[in-house]
Amino acid sequence: MTATGLPLADVTDQLVGVFRDPAILIGIPLALLGAVFMSFGAQYQHRGVTKVERLTGTSGSEGLSFRQLFGLLRRPSWVAGTFMLLLAIACQLTALAFAPLILVQPLGAISLVLTTLLNARVSGHRPTRRSVRSIIACVGGIFVFVTIAAFVATETPLTEGQLLTVLVMLGIVLVVLSGSWVLVRKRAHPLFYIVASGILYGFVATLAKIVIKRLQAGDVEWMTVVCLVGLVAAAGLGAYFVQTAYSVGPPDLVIAGLTVVDPMVAVVIGLTVLREAATAGAWAFIGFGIAGAIAVYGVFSLARNHPQVLSESQELQIRRGSHGTGSGKPER
Repeated sequence: MTATGLPLADVTDQLVGVFRDPAILIGIPLALLGAVFMSFGAQYQHRGVTKVERLTGTSGSEGLSFRQLFGLLRRPSWVAGTFMLLLAIACQLTALAFAPLILVQPLGAISLVLTTLLNARVSGHRPTRRSVRSIIACVGGIFVFVTIAAFVATETPLTEGQLLTVLVMLGIVLVVLSGSWVLVRKRAHPLFYIVASGILYGFVATLAKIVIKRLQAGDVEWMTVVCLVGLVAAAGLGAYFVQTAYSVGPPDLVIAGLTVVDPMVAVVIGLTVLREAATAGAWAFIGFGIAGAIAVYGVFSLARNHPQVLSESQELQIRRGSHGTGSGKPER
């Protein structure tokens, strides 16, 4: 019995009943665990990228060269970060097997808070009031989004038409982003790489969800294979953009963009194409719009007010905090 006089089983049933699918209660902690791995992985990968830049004497701001990419494989910090990110992906994919896409993706925003704390310790740049407000806007907007999604998200059977729509959209995005990178790579702002990778990772999450659902249904045929190919292509280009972003921006700014843009793209696809909120009322969509706008504002505000971005006299005004660990120990 609880303090209210109700049997504990009844209270538990009521709490679970708040959500339309009890499996969500499994997906949420898995997504949160993935966010923890993501924050540590981002910090270690950023350290590896900046170390390789110094060893090669070249900047990766226009896109990492093959020499730099091979150099990353010899950096213990980058390899460790990559392993952590793989664990984050494993947690996220498992979470997607239990909970809707529009709920799992936004929960990655918790990694922004952790990455900010880690980067402040490594770089020595304490967050300013403006940057803290920006982070609150990012995380607050996303968590309002999650709260709404938890009450309205539903799973619906996928159709061939929906899969084809997602794949066509991905094809257009791959062509546009690749072409844009070729045109602006010599003068690209860090936000370009952050937004581009966020868009691609949004499609990665969507395709992962689609593949998982089809495998669960035993529906493995040519369309599933095409989805896997698209997933790999988007993940590969997205990963390249992320590593380049680490060379021109602090890791918490990169994570801020990813944890907002990535879920925004995935959620838009989930809402409009996959129909994961088909039973939601108009109030939910209004809430989605307001919360999403706040989160996006937070990213752009953080890009302007991040203490590392404001601290240096480089062209992009970015100081790479991982030049030292703050402990006097050499980097790996």
